[in-house]
Amino acid sequence: MSIAGRKIIVGLTGGIACYKIPNLVRLLVKQKAEVRVVMTEAATRFITPLTLETVSGYPVECRMFPEGQFVGTRHIDLAEWCDLFVIAPATANFLGKVSSGVSDDLLTTILCASAKPVLIAPAMNPQMWRNKVTKRNYAYLKDELGFLSVGPAEGEMACDSWGVGRMAEPEEIFRAVTAFFEKGVKKKVLIGKRVLVTAGPCREAIDPVRYISNRSSGKMGYALARAAQELGADTTLISGPTDLVPPTGVEFVSVETTNQMAKAVLKKFATSHCLIMAAAPSDFAPEKTATSKIKKESAVLSLKLKPTVDILKEVAKKRRKGQVVVGFALETDNDLANARRKLTDKKLDLIVLNNPTRPGEGFAHDTNRVILIRRGKVRPERWPLAPKQKIAERLLELIATLL
Repeated sequence: MSIAGRKIIVGLTGGIACYKIPNLVRLLVKQKAEVRVVMTEAATRFITPLTLETVSGYPVECRMFPEGQFVGTRHIDLAEWCDLFVIAPATANFLGKVSSGVSDDLLTTILCASAKPVLIAPAMNPQMWRNKVTKRNYAYLKDELGFLSVGPAEGEMACDSWGVGRMAEPEEIFRAVTAFFEKGVKKKVLIGKRVLVTAGPCREAIDPVRYISNRSSGKMGYALARAAQELGADTTLISGPTDLVPPTGVEFVSVETTNQMAKAVLKKFATSHCLIMAAAPSDFAPEKTATSKIKKESAVLSLKLKPTVDILKEVAKKRRKGQVVVGFALETDNDLANARRKLTDKKLDLIVLNNPTRPGEGFAHDTNRVILIRRGKVRPERWPLAPKQKIAERLLELIATLL
């Protein structure tokens, strides 16, 4: 569903994450939304109004009583104009003021004068987020006033601390906006279901500085986790090392080796309704790992490799009736035959096949072209080249029917 023509007020409060908001405004404007920006005085200390005027194409509102400008009922006009408020970043101070009904600047006064929906993206230091008063205010805004929320995420802060409190990325906020306008179209078909997704590569150490791995980017697995969460599933993502940001609202488990991934999967699988094995575990690992860096003393280095644990075969041993297991097959030769063999050998309900040698497919791409092979069905189902997120959404809707 397009957000073209939707009227959105983006409100910025005083946090370092303000520097990310021009990208959010740009994403909204690119989809033809009408965007007006309102900034608190504190927000203007982190980023200039001129920057946001440039990306939005409209003057930025900052002061309740600007000199030389018509004031009148401007706050009422803005309150009635918009379809949705997006407050990003939403600081602890902002949460406290709005939950208490304080209207001491233009942004809080506009909100007080409006009954329109509000989406907040909290952003603050982890200790501030854990503060009991902040938790109370946040819960009141969501549970009593019906505010929508995206984030906060776990990550590194500007103050060098690590924890929950980092603002959701602009792309996540943008998806939350589009999801709001799509409500009623996308049904929460996975509410009450627990979905386990794996993503990314695994690394097997040769010595303390070298490892064996593969070219998996993790993009497909992260898209699947996001799609499952958006359809209402209680979602866990187990990921090997990637450069991707975990989707907001998803339980995230970070692993490095195939053995670590196997242990994490088997632990979570026991209480899951569905496993989607989109990760690319290593098939082999060095038989021995050197305890110190191997020096380049000879022209040839020989590595003796051993097979790693087959995660899907271990899953098959513990599988209960009713659990759905989906595998991925990345093949370069005899792809259909190899995928069918994997479907049978590992007792899968469904396998998703793709070939990285074809344009737009496989590693690092944002698009993919897949072939689905389902247990008990002779004819494979071929899906055309599409964004990985769209493929993920379509696949999760299919999985919902299997569950």
